[in-house]
Amino acid sequence: MSESRRRWTRGPRGCGCLSGCGTFIFIFLVGGLLSLFGSVFGLGLSIGIPLTQSNVTVAGSIGTKTKITEGLPTYVRERLAGNQNFINQTGTVTVGPAEGAAILVIGAQEGAPAIDLYVVLR
Repeated sequence: MSESRRRWTRGPRGCGCLSGCGTFIFIFLVGGLLSLFGSVFGLGLSIGIPLTQSNVTVAGSIGTKTKITEGLPTYVRERLAGNQNFINQTGTVTVGPAEGAAILVIGAQEGAPAIDLYVVLR
């Protein structure tokens, strides 16, 4: 093939984490393993915005579908897929009995501390 006809592409090829397929595989493997034990793993970080009553919270959980909200901090559980804040971005992936959920909330959150690191395995 000549130099002039060669095409150059940027970015990951195949099934990388940024393409969406990697998320599916991660939920399938890790979420499936956790769902065998009826468990859920959650991780969250919340930081208060100075001089306001608002927080920025990023949280996620992975595990059994029935317990997915238990993996989130208590002050964002009711905000999953809600619209009551300035910004509320939620994403979920379900594969069989396993589910993964991620949430970004910017706005007032009742019960949210000024700084919080939330890690749970139930």
